[in-house]
Amino acid sequence: MPSDILRKLTTILAADAAGYSRVMEIDEVEGLRSLRAARAIFKKFIARHHGRVANTAGDGLIAEFPSVVEAVQCAIEVQRELGDTQNATDTALNFRIGIHLGDVMIDGDDLLGEGVNLAARLQTMAEPGGILISQQVYDQVHGKLTVGFDYLGEKRPRNFSEGVQVYCVSTLSQTHPNVFVPEPPRPGTDPQSAPSPQSEPEPMASQRASDWPEDEFDEVLNKARPDATASDRLPPNQALNIKKRAKQFGLIFGAICLVDIFTDRGIWAQWPGLVLLTAWLFQAAPMWVSERFSLRYLRIAIGVGALVMINILSWSGHFWAFWPAGALIVVELLRRRRTRTRT
Repeated sequence: MPSDILRKLTTILAADAAGYSRVMEIDEVEGLRSLRAARAIFKKFIARHHGRVANTAGDGLIAEFPSVVEAVQCAIEVQRELGDTQNATDTALNFRIGIHLGDVMIDGDDLLGEGVNLAARLQTMAEPGGILISQQVYDQVHGKLTVGFDYLGEKRPRNFSEGVQVYCVSTLSQTHPNVFVPEPPRPGTDPQSAPSPQSEPEPMASQRASDWPEDEFDEVLNKARPDATASDRLPPNQALNIKKRAKQFGLIFGAICLVDIFTDRGIWAQWPGLVLLTAWLFQAAPMWVSERFSLRYLRIAIGVGALVMINILSWSGHFWAFWPAGALIVVELLRRRRTRTRT
């Protein structure tokens, strides 16, 4: 017998104003004005990125998006807009945002279920002005947006029986423009006294990375600096898979070379070797991603390099790789222009 409960897979964005009760105690009228202004910003960007608001109970907000990339881009633009428009008064509101891709139940216009609950838990674990995303969201967006993501490890949200892999959208350091670092703690607070993931964190002021104490900022840079090992920039499981694949491809290529040596069919091992190398570079490309050189650009460069190598290894007197390589570059330039026009 079919169930009368409707379900669907969607991207859920949960947002909540940090310290809203404190703001309302200071000045109810100004607090309500700040909340209305923030809601207007949320609704503007949610509509722009083809989402819809499912619930606006209290100072919180639940929205859904058919696209994971659009949901994360919306959250980034909302936080930037809020940071630009909110003043530094006692009634200014900072929002935490959590995003998850999961299965939900539909009840009229409302969304219910574990997928919504997890997005809400991620939101409570985020810092004011911050964005936390689940592993499911990261898998869909990490190569499609030119922002950094910090892997926070496995966290166990309150009232959940299992842990989840959590990432935060990084902020760009003002003093080190190629390094993404997390938001610094509020002056006068003890970093060791930070709340556990199971409890809702206390509000903290968003500041520039240069406001970190020098010794703590150096520790962050040691983890995120460009000369760090490649595996430091990836989740442990992904870095391990890349290393395993390199060993596997190396063994396969060695076996191919032996077969080439002991067969009298000329030298042909370079072709499967080039295929294996290109495949590994595509998988390992996230290790070299930076703010100025996204994963998409890296993989285009790898593709162009593969075309050039094919041209060289099959040299026939002219350089034909220019045409397909040029086509790839032109297509990417047109895509970038169309994306900028939309935004």
